[in-house]
Amino acid sequence: MRHFLGVFICIIFINKTFAQNKKFTMTEAVNGLSTTLAPAKLKQLSWMGNSTKQYAQVVTKDSIDYFVKTTLPDCNTETMFSLPKLNESLQDKNMNALKKMPNAIWLSENYFYYVDGQQYVGVNYKNSNLSSELLFTVPEDAENIALEKTSMTIAYSSNNNLFIQKKGEKPTQITKDGSYNIVYGAGKVHQNEFGIDKVIFWSPDGNLLAFYRMDQTNVTDYPVIDWSVNPAKSKNMKYPFAGGVSHEVTLQCYNVKTSAIITMDTGEPKDQYLTSITWHPNCKNIYIGLLNRDQNDFSMNKYDATTGIFVKTIFNEKHPKYVEPQHPLYFIPELKNEVIYWSQKDGYMHLYRLNEETGALHQITKGKWVVNEWIGYNIKNHEIIFTSSMDGAMHKQVYAVDVMDNEIRKLNRVNGWHTVTANANNTFLIDEYSNTKEPKVVDILGIEGDYEKRILTAKSTITDYAIATVKQVTLFASDSTKLYGKLMLPADIDTNKKYPVIVYLYNGPHVQLIKNSYPESGNLWYDYMTQNGYVVFVMDGRGSGNRGFNFESATFGKLGSVEMEDQLKGVNFLKSLPFVDSNRMGIHGWSFGGFMTTSFMLRNPNVFKVGVAGGPVLNWQQYEIMYTERYMDSPEKNPTGYSDNNLMTKTKNLKGKLLLIHGTDDDTVVWENSIDFLKKCVDTGAQVDYFVYPGHAHNVRGKDRVHLMQKVTDYFNEYLK
Repeated sequence: MRHFLGVFICIIFINKTFAQNKKFTMTEAVNGLSTTLAPAKLKQLSWMGNSTKQYAQVVTKDSIDYFVKTTLPDCNTETMFSLPKLNESLQDKNMNALKKMPNAIWLSENYFYYVDGQQYVGVNYKNSNLSSELLFTVPEDAENIALEKTSMTIAYSSNNNLFIQKKGEKPTQITKDGSYNIVYGAGKVHQNEFGIDKVIFWSPDGNLLAFYRMDQTNVTDYPVIDWSVNPAKSKNMKYPFAGGVSHEVTLQCYNVKTSAIITMDTGEPKDQYLTSITWHPNCKNIYIGLLNRDQNDFSMNKYDATTGIFVKTIFNEKHPKYVEPQHPLYFIPELKNEVIYWSQKDGYMHLYRLNEETGALHQITKGKWVVNEWIGYNIKNHEIIFTSSMDGAMHKQVYAVDVMDNEIRKLNRVNGWHTVTANANNTFLIDEYSNTKEPKVVDILGIEGDYEKRILTAKSTITDYAIATVKQVTLFASDSTKLYGKLMLPADIDTNKKYPVIVYLYNGPHVQLIKNSYPESGNLWYDYMTQNGYVVFVMDGRGSGNRGFNFESATFGKLGSVEMEDQLKGVNFLKSLPFVDSNRMGIHGWSFGGFMTTSFMLRNPNVFKVGVAGGPVLNWQQYEIMYTERYMDSPEKNPTGYSDNNLMTKTKNLKGKLLLIHGTDDDTVVWENSIDFLKKCVDTGAQVDYFVYPGHAHNVRGKDRVHLMQKVTDYFNEYLK
């Protein structure tokens, strides 16, 4: 520890010597990185549809926006057209003029479409000629709009029914019995868990349309109050509480040519979960992942899409805790009868090859790291392009793996947090990344490894500010697992003084706070607090994401307990530092972090003097089925786990100051959590503070977030500083 402190004081001394003195306003600390302090970026940078060598971006010159095309590998640029020119073509067709370049979705080098309110507009640019056309006009309540590019047909849901519409034609209503209880291709199917990000699936040839049908007749009605009108109005939503009745989901297929609707025979029980929907390239078969209500038995089944008949189960996975499917299957042309799928069966999320005919299984990626994203497949090299944590959990970087021999190549050179898109044939990549020292860098990378072109290096916009001195911290859990954290100190810290501390945390599934990304602190509000005399600490304990199944599932059946144990390691570390005032420690978190904040204030009431909990789950039986039963099992099977972590029963333990904050329209963590908790506080004589944000859902966004963080800061200033 003495060696650590010596290095620490040296770093602090250097920082004091060179740091700038400007302080953030609250508005800058909260929204600055997306507004006035945003690093430079390339506007609307994207590959141009099926073109393999062109990418587009919007460039502003003399206050006029232009679309510019760049052709690889020589990076020849062509200014295509200006916003005034685009508006001329729109006015020729009696369509609305635009105030700025639209968000273009490129289908080819010459054609893109954009969405303007309820209108879908196509734009063709070729040989310096520009023309526009109205593709579709959709209803105001249209959701889940999916475009079939070959026939230029869209499918969408409206008023809980499903419609399709071809370019230039009127919409056709596919389903007739959609209602509040019966929902087609809309709503939160399985609460959008299991990697579900869409509910409508076109077959590759555009002749069949698969979609979810959700029967939520018996799911609990839950009121959400609209306070913006007088008198206030109640609008019910369906909310499946843990241990209660779940919705019943099936998958149906609509035949565009015959108008027939076929239901896939997914069988019983009706409250199972359907996910990982994947079309076979032959367009005759569709794959559905079936997960049981207990979420510990998963089967990937193959169906005849034209008859709905079950063909066979191609693989099955079981685990005593849970199986969590999150991805569709992938088909690679040269691997006949084989599919590629994701699995955590060896403890980390990896890619596997499975031969449907022989059952032969081959693991493609392997190691104590996780595959994060599938980027594409390069046919020439037989390589899957993916991002992963292979070089450490704080990095997300780009790799290619040969599906034949498992050889892996790293494609990027600089460590950081990378976001990658591939061109149409996966020969070039747009690689955007940041790290603790670089706000944004954009490279064009060649898959062969012999091409790299830097197209943006953004400068930091906060160099004039007295940003925090950030120290990476590694601690160890009780089972010797490494825990990664960050300690943020005032730039002008005086190590002879004692400072109040704020611990910010989430520590829940699928979320990672400690990353090699910009800004170095992770959040300018942390820097703001250090500028105002605080030390800030953040750590990802067990239960957090991106560290493998064992790390994330260590909390199974006892949400809040293991996480608290790990966060206490951070508390003990803080108490060991000579400049930390252990009598003035505060804690803050939102959602799962709000649950953890309240847990500390009630289950370990002598640790923190002040807590601010936002949108907290306070009783896991008042949270939704899919998430809760995965990590806690059902209340019937795990009564002790639910009881131990039911904060409603522990209000009498409160010693410090606690502020709860909730959005009135929260449809994720329902408002009842806080209301019931307040009643328990009244019953037990516990004094808590409370604030609500009218009209906000699970978090407070936009300009109102400045108000939120000022509220949080003021509370710490009043009772901690």
